[in-house]
Amino acid sequence: MNELKLGKRYKIHSYKHNGKIHREWDEAVLLEIHDDYLIFGNKRTKVVESDGRVWRTKEPAVMYFYKNKWYNVIGQYKPDGIYYYCNMASPFVIADGTIKYIDYDLDLRVFPDGSFKVLDRGEYRYHKNIMNYSKEIDVILKQELTNLIDLVRKKEVPFQPGVVEKYCKMYQEYKNEVLN
Repeated sequence: MNELKLGKRYKIHSYKHNGKIHREWDEAVLLEIHDDYLIFGNKRTKVVESDGRVWRTKEPAVMYFYKNKWYNVIGQYKPDGIYYYCNMASPFVIADGTIKYIDYDLDLRVFPDGSFKVLDRGEYRYHKNIMNYSKEIDVILKQELTNLIDLVRKKEVPFQPGVVEKYCKMYQEYKNEVLN
């Protein structure tokens, strides 16, 4: 964590359990450092999929990466409200200016009204079998999904009202500084 610098641009690499790259993002600007998590921001970021497809994100996003939790959270600032996309994933590491984690398929989508939906259960079962997720990982991921849902219901960090907007503004200020 000694290499961390506020306002610095990092890349993000998501891997699958078998070690293969799943997805890459070309930018995540470090906005805040906490003992157990980091907050990043980006907008219109280039994403490269494992099959070579390339696309750009549409809206500003705030990302929470945790050192000891098996998920990460992306708050998306859309015109009709804040949406959250939560990936069940290994705790992150940073190496060579890149945030790295293993994506474990299960996702939680949280809508502006606070409702939510668990996504990709079939994909999780499929990859659990073909990539031999251990019983320990399966138990951890299911417990962490429960913990994440509890945070959503209680509107605790990172789901507190106004927080994504605050960090989107902070991200824009960093971008403006770079342009000036």
